[in-house]
Parts: sequence; C-alpha cells; structure tokens
Amino acid sequence: MTTRGFDPNAVAGKFPEPDRQVEVLVIGAGSAGVAAAIDAARNGAQVLLVDENPVSPGLMGLDTPLYYGARYTGAVQARGRMIEQVFAARPALAEAFDAGVEIELGVSCWGAWVNGYGLAALPGPVAGLADEDRAWMVGFERLILATGARDLCLAFEGWDQPGVMGAQGLAALLEIYDAFAGRRLVILGSGELALRTALLALRRGLEVAALIEVEGAARGPADLLAELAAAGVPIHVGATPIRAVGGLNGAEAVIIQGSNGDPFEIVCDTVVEALGVVPNIELLDGLGAGLAMQPALGGHVPVSADGRATTLAEVFIAGDVAGVAQAGVPDALAYRQTWMRALMAAGPDDVVICQCEAVTREALLGVRQPAYLGAPPPAMARRDLASLLESGPANQDQIKRLTRAGMGPCQGRRCREQVALALACASNGQARDIPLASYRAPVRPLPLKVLADWDEAKAMSNHWDVWLGIPTQWVPYDDIGTEREALLGGVLAGEVDP
Repeated sequence: MTTRGFDPNAVAGKFPEPDRQVEVLVIGAGSAGVAAAIDAARNGAQVLLVDENPVSPGLMGLDTPLYYGARYTGAVQARGRMIEQVFAARPALAEAFDAGVEIELGVSCWGAWVNGYGLAALPGPVAGLADEDRAWMVGFERLILATGARDLCLAFEGWDQPGVMGAQGLAALLEIYDAFAGRRLVILGSGELALRTALLALRRGLEVAALIEVEGAARGPADLLAELAAAGVPIHVGATPIRAVGGLNGAEAVIIQGSNGDPFEIVCDTVVEALGVVPNIELLDGLGAGLAMQPALGGHVPVSADGRATTLAEVFIAGDVAGVAQAGVPDALAYRQTWMRALMAAGPDDVVICQCEAVTREALLGVRQPAYLGAPPPAMARRDLASLLESGPANQDQIKRLTRAGMGPCQGRRCREQVALALACASNGQARDIPLASYRAPVRPLPLKVLADWDEAKAMSNHWDVWLGIPTQWVPYDDIGTEREALLGGVLAGEVDP
C-alpha cells in the first residue's frame, strides 16, 4: 500500500548521500582561507580545506581561474613540481596541517547547494568537488568561501593573443608557480593594483617599459608612485592602447594613442591589464546568497553585516570575495567605464569582445548571433540594443542568449564584466545599473567524463522521465483524458506491467 502523500515519481528521499561529510568545508587556500581553516580547527572542528591550485595546463589555457594569457612556461606541465611550488609559496599550509586541517590541492569546487526552495530533496548542504579525474559530493555543516578575486579583462585589438594577461594571473605565475615566460612588460592602469604589479615585476628582475593610463593623471598612492618614478618607469597619462602587435609567440609590441592623439609603439612581450579585480561570487550566486552592488569594492559582493556571515546560515566568507577596495579608485566601476569608453572610441568596432564565441563588440551591441550560425532570420536582423532598451534596461542574461557572448568554456571570465561595461556605455547608462548576469553550476569547466562519473541511485533513474512535471508528456494525445491515460501513467512509473 502506498503511503498517503508519498509521490513515487518525486526525487524526495532518493538523492544519494554525499561521498563524505565534514563539519567545516573551506574553499580557497589563500591567506584568508588558510587562516579561517586554522581558526576552525583550533576550535575543535573537523576541517577540510580545498584549493584548485595547482591549476591544470588545460584550465590555464582557458584563463581559469585567472587571466594567464598563455604567458607560462612548460614548467606548468610538471604537476609534482607545481604542488611543491604551491606549498613553498604558502608556508601557512604547513601550519594548517599541523593544526589538524585536511588539505586537498588541485581540487575545485564546481557547485554548492543548501536546502531551500526547489532543493528540499537534498540530504543536507552539499558541495560538488572535482579534480582532473573524478567528481564527488561532500556534505558540510558550515561552508567558508575564500574564493578570492579574478582579473578584470577589457578588449582592444590584439588582446586575444598570447602575451595579453591580467595582474592576478601574472602574480600567480611569478609568486606561486615561478613559471612566467615574459621579460618586458607594459602595464595598463595606474591605480594601486597597477603600481604594485609593476613593483612586483621589477623585484622579480623583469623590465617594466611603461604604465598606460587613459585618465589625465595617475591614480595610485603617492608612495608607490614615487617608488616607481625612482625606478625610472614612465607613466603615460591621457593615453589609450590601440593594438597589441603580435608575432609567432604572441605580443611583441603595443601601439598607444598618446594624449596628443598621435600613436606610438612600445616594444614588449607582455601587456598586463591591471585595471581592477572582480570578487569570485559564482558559488555564492548559485547558493542563493544575498548579493549587493558595491562600486567601491569591485562590483557585486555578498551581503554581510560583519564581513564573515552571509544571508545563508550555513555559509560564510573570508578575504577578497567580500570585495576589494583599490586605493586611488573610490568608484571602481566608474573608473572601468572610463577605460571602456576610451577603448571603444579608439579601437575598431570589429574587435572581439568574447574570445570563446568570437563575438565582436559590433555584433554584441547590434544583438546579432555569431557568424558561424549563419545569417539571422529577418525578425532577429531587425533587433539591436536600441530596440531591446525600449522594453527596459539592458540585461546581460538576455544579451547572452541572443549573441552567445559569455557562453564559451571560459564561462565569461574574460568577457562578463566588459559586456556589462559596453552595454552601459552604449546605452548612456552606468555600469552599476546593469543587472548581474546569473551564475549556475558547474562554475568551473569540467570534462563530461568527470561529471558523468557519478553513481546515481537507481531510485533516481527509475522515474526521471516525469520529473519535468508534465505527467502527460509520454501519453499519446488521443489517450489524454481516457482510462488509458491512467494505465500508461502506471506503466511509465513502473507500477503496472505493460
């Protein structure tokens, strides 16, 4: 006899238990994540700390999680060496190990969920983890996200070749992996991030040819500006990068439009975008945590009363995921939009803005599908950004569906923010008013073989065909409303022999 109120077709009670359960799961082994893990362990908690470093060369090629710009040496292929480099660069990991923290490196978190609307079937809060070979689920009582921040990318002609990279990517290759392949750098920006990036490069024996700033004056702290001036590094203000000149090994020079409007060339093998960083809120958005726009902190950041708790009782934050303030840049979004306006004015409309899907800025603002899909139908051809704005403010998710910008394997890391900036500039709006483009799992590119390797419970697969909530989806039209409809429903549910 079927228990009253029990639906055999529902997924409730069928989701398999996670592979393991921990009291505290910490994602991210930077300084903030390690400190949080040590603190939790010393307070008696069972702690699992995971970090995606060392990142595989395949993910590096997709600029995940940072904008590496293919400027790494073959040393990244040696996984054993890379693990040693991570431990050497982060000595606090040894302290965490001594405190009883379990540490797993080279493991990414591709999704996390807590019970709530539409997720009542979960056995409890769970996170999806993966390495290069498999994926698995870990249950947790508390989740601490110390996922840090990633590079902001802005497009100009030639930016899609090796040698154009981000400040965070450069720092990782220099400080963690010791695998940077360049020698002579041009750095875009003049705020604190750009100045610290230039000084880091100089300490590592690299040559910094110049810093480029589109505004009329440098923005960074006076002491850092003085230190850079003492090193003889020029800052070209009122200047805009026009094109990265490439050769067999990528960038070989960058063409700059000077403050007087005349172009000049700087020889370099690397162009570093140091215009800002973006908090890694992907997991928080997928979890359903509250987010708020904070221009001074780099964009959307988690809602938190104390910088640690989130709007979800089980989820906490630590470090740069809470937002990154940059000295000299009180409104990060306004600064970035100034850069985007300058790049749009100086560069051609056919510059690629989404590398993965080859979407140009012209196609983006014209709301056109990618060229490889062929000519759009007449109704689509009549659409452009102006026609969409008649129905309301520019929506990045809508633009993504219509143009495929952000749908590639890098999952929007190279184009998400600059698409929003371009939409704001083209609509005479402000970047802060562009809605956040939604995130969903997996938030890291995963091979299908890894995702498919999941031991799904047999009870889940028995009735998968009715989970869409359309009981009649497999019932012939003529049988709907007849006695045969109920009979067929029983057959599909496995309750009646055919």
